[in-house]
Amino acid sequence: MEAHAQLQTPHQPSVSALSPSSSSSSSCSASVVPLSFSPVWTEPHGDKTEPLQAALNRQYYMAENGGVASTAGSATKTQWLRFVGTMGNGGMEWKGVEERFDRLALTGNGVEPVIKWSDFGLCIGMQQTPEFANELLRALRGTRDRNVDMSKDELHSYWCRMTDPCFDSRIQIYFDLCDRNMDGRITKKDLKQTIILSASTNKLSLTHEEAEDYAALVMEHLDIENQGYIELNQFETLIKMSLSKGSFSTNHLSIRRPYYSFDLCEEPRSKNEVLFRSYWRRAWIVLLWLIICTALFTWKFIQYRHRAAFQVMGYCLSTAKGAAETLKFNMALILLPVCRNTITWLRKNRSINSIIPFNDNINFHKMIAGGIVVGVILHGGAHLACDFPRISDSDRLIFWQTIAARFGYHQPSYFEILATKEVATGIVMVVLMMIAFSLATKWPRRQPPSLPRSVRNVTGYNTFWYSHHLFIAVYALLILHSMFLFLTDNNFLKQTWMYIAIPVLLYTGERVFRAIRSGFYEVEILKASIYPGKVLSLQLNKPEGFKYLSGMYIFIQCPQISPFEWHPFSLTSGPEDDYLSVHIRTAGDWSYQIYRIFPFELLQATLSGVKGYPKVHIDGPYGAASQDHVKYDIVVLIGLGIGFTPFISILKDVVNGAEKSHCDHTGCRECSLRKAPLKAYLYWVTREQSSFDWFRDIIKEISNSNQKQSVVEMHNFLTCVYQEGDARSVLISAIQALHHAKNGIDFVSRTPVRTHFARPNWISIFSKLAHRHREARIGVFYCGPSAVAKELEKMCTKFSTKTSTRFVFHKENY
Repeated sequence: MEAHAQLQTPHQPSVSALSPSSSSSSSCSASVVPLSFSPVWTEPHGDKTEPLQAALNRQYYMAENGGVASTAGSATKTQWLRFVGTMGNGGMEWKGVEERFDRLALTGNGVEPVIKWSDFGLCIGMQQTPEFANELLRALRGTRDRNVDMSKDELHSYWCRMTDPCFDSRIQIYFDLCDRNMDGRITKKDLKQTIILSASTNKLSLTHEEAEDYAALVMEHLDIENQGYIELNQFETLIKMSLSKGSFSTNHLSIRRPYYSFDLCEEPRSKNEVLFRSYWRRAWIVLLWLIICTALFTWKFIQYRHRAAFQVMGYCLSTAKGAAETLKFNMALILLPVCRNTITWLRKNRSINSIIPFNDNINFHKMIAGGIVVGVILHGGAHLACDFPRISDSDRLIFWQTIAARFGYHQPSYFEILATKEVATGIVMVVLMMIAFSLATKWPRRQPPSLPRSVRNVTGYNTFWYSHHLFIAVYALLILHSMFLFLTDNNFLKQTWMYIAIPVLLYTGERVFRAIRSGFYEVEILKASIYPGKVLSLQLNKPEGFKYLSGMYIFIQCPQISPFEWHPFSLTSGPEDDYLSVHIRTAGDWSYQIYRIFPFELLQATLSGVKGYPKVHIDGPYGAASQDHVKYDIVVLIGLGIGFTPFISILKDVVNGAEKSHCDHTGCRECSLRKAPLKAYLYWVTREQSSFDWFRDIIKEISNSNQKQSVVEMHNFLTCVYQEGDARSVLISAIQALHHAKNGIDFVSRTPVRTHFARPNWISIFSKLAHRHREARIGVFYCGPSAVAKELEKMCTKFSTKTSTRFVFHKENY
């Protein structure tokens, strides 16, 4: 990826330029004007590298002359350097600071209440970064002793200085924060200390040697005359350049400023139309399922309404039998969504794939499970609470005239009924179902820390996996239960086996096929790597005949841990690679065990000089939601944390597709068969800097591939760093800009891809995508927590409604 980019005129009309802040003190205004920014478009310099000084000069020019312009220069400068919240846009008000002061205030010897100097950070909302707040207080107090109590008037004066719309006032505070001696000069040592403070505040890993190098880099650029220090005007230049660093971005789509305008269609789509087009495949499947369940329930309900037993048990009997019929259907249907080989084969057919939402197979499996729960409650509840008491307490004459023959002409008591084979098998089934259903829910399966330790010891993925196999016994009991019915002697009417025969045979066949196929796939671990955050990367040899598409996943089994457990992992290798690779993050008991095995095995291999990796088996490949990326010319890939993994092979596919599109061989069959998107945007969001180690080599590989500038744009977001423009991260931004301009490498991620700070502004991102790709159909693929998925799905609906661009949302489900 190119180290630098050149500014191109945006599609929007330009807006007023900024006046140099060095001469703007007289024009500082107390009012803050709401902002409206236009997007900044960038184009690559080709294969040439722009000189460092030229790039920095251009960036400074942008900062002074509208590169990040707004409708109000003073408003932009207010946003440039923030000490508290987002000033003028919902940040903390003085009233909130005053309330905190009043809660913390102490009454000393004097009349005026005061707070301890150490509570300054808590009052202004910097309680999470107390070290930075203490240094800020030192800068505000100047040469005075900072370790003295503070009155409300003094706090208010500091507050006014920190929120002053005048940029000069705030830059002076930040300069004083860096100037340890308060002599108006910042030395290399001062910079190093402030860099270490900023890195610690933003949870960045930085050694003293690296801090020394970065301080030297700043001095090299600013201290042109080698005086050994920099002054306010030089420091101001650095800060302004860092705050306009979007001009350096190698990504075509600048996303650091919000852009809220909508490119409305000539005929705006209604929300109902967008929702219908997005969910019609799910809707018709769910509607068909509900219709079938309702029809089966109604059929049996009416049938038993006309039976003799109705005179004894009434509508309780009809309800129980109607629910039983839906249970038979759902117990058969619930197996189909987990027949993964069948689904992978069916999704290859474009006609079938266009009307059946295979990506929602797990969601549909869960929905059917919910239907089974409702059926069990109705069936079992009606029998236990209504039917059986009515049988035991019914009028003897009516009993003899109707159902006495079914009970051997003996009217049983309630407990005698419970002891029959029919009821006993039913109760055991319900108990087994309750265990399996309970351990399959989100909390027990994920082992959250909020659960008591005693509960966590019997939960986790292993428990879910083994408890789910209780359904083998459930299906056996279901057959037995259907053979011993009180009110039916005709074997033809005992239809349970008819419902479940084909699904059970299909699922059993799938399990046998998987076992046989996994035995044929002999795989050897070629390389194993351990990364921070308890992430394990495995590189396996590719079995002969193993073919897959980008976005697919495989199951992995490690006999050393368990001969029965198979766990799904996305393939991070491309279809054209001669190896298979996966990244495994410890999120449960099995993944933790395999992570623990490898450090020991690697140590043993190092000591013995012989590779001693444990044996693993693979099964697959299987289709996933990301596989649908081939349906779109433009794709947006959004991964949170380890959720980046499904998209690595897609990015490789996009790059390879771009290379093949320039193939010189006329009629090249290999080039014509592969279909890949023409453009891909990647947004990877992670909380920890160490996460970049997981995929650093892969990102570099993709960044350095041919045609990368025109087909792939990658954006990294690090949420542990404060938002760009925040005083706590502004020096980090400055060093990032300088380092990237000089070396073409982002010092935070150590890749060519620039890192954005804080959480993404999805409104801004989607707005700019819609503006850039008008009338286009964009596939949005997401892998990560469900909470963000809901937000993104709403965003897709919103922008599909309000703009001419249609966003289609897909989420990974395993």
